[in-house]
Amino acid sequence: MINPIKENIWQFCFKEFGSCVYLIKIGHKNIIIDTSSADNKKEFIEDLNKLNLKPEDISMLILTHNHHDHIENIKLFKNAIIYGNKKDFPAKEIESIENLNGPKFKIIQSPGHTQGSICIYMPKEKVLFSGDTLFENGIGRTDFPESSEKDMKLSLKALEKIDYNILCPGHI
Repeated sequence: MINPIKENIWQFCFKEFGSCVYLIKIGHKNIIIDTSSADNKKEFIEDLNKLNLKPEDISMLILTHNHHDHIENIKLFKNAIIYGNKKDFPAKEIESIENLNGPKFKIIQSPGHTQGSICIYMPKEKVLFSGDTLFENGIGRTDFPESSEKDMKLSLKALEKIDYNILCPGHI
């Protein structure tokens, strides 16, 4: 299911378990935030086709954290540069999320769910992509071995200072 968020932002939600995926169009760039689980591969491709896109049209992937339900479709996007926090993605194939900080995206370190969890803020649009740090009805999960309730509390406190109008969480 495709939900329009703004004129240049769409949310993909799937029938099977997996994260929500977000598509952002900025100029000629097609950017995906998270890629959901492998169970959603076919539906994800069909949804992209509905927006007249193919996986090879995606130029950038941004990963909020390293859990299977957010990253299993990475290999679909052969032309995309992949960005993630080196705390979660130490591999050389993943570019450092630090390289994305700028006027279009503000990267917010938000450890708690994982040590490398991030949120992505688009100041102009006032949209916050929160991964599994913040859900619409409360905080993300901290019951994994790599999770930290203490870090989550600090991350949520930092997010309270962000001036956003639209929350785009990893799960709804």
